[in-house]
Amino acid sequence: MKKKLFTLLAFGLFATAINAQETVKQETKNVGNAIQKGAKATEKGVKNGAGWVGDKTRKGAKATKKGVKNGANWVGKTATKGAKSVKNVAVKGADAVSDGYKDVKADLKK
Repeated sequence: MKKKLFTLLAFGLFATAINAQETVKQETKNVGNAIQKGAKATEKGVKNGAGWVGDKTRKGAKATKKGVKNGANWVGKTATKGAKSVKNVAVKGADAVSDGYKDVKADLKK
């Protein structure tokens, strides 16, 4: 009877070990699949991120080019206006100096 009991216990232990081994194999396979899915998702995310960065870089370069062009035009227009203004002030100043000179000269003659 003891021999049968030990045989039955040994068979039960063997069956449990086999079942545990199959469970470990399945869990290992599940982990491998999860890692593979994660790697694919990461790859897709990196590709999408690189595309997004490239797109934003192109848009930023275009905006910068446009901003520099607009800024240069603004500076040119403002410089032209400033030059005209300086010219007008210089003419008025010269006229004022001339008028002052004429007044002083007239006063000296008197």
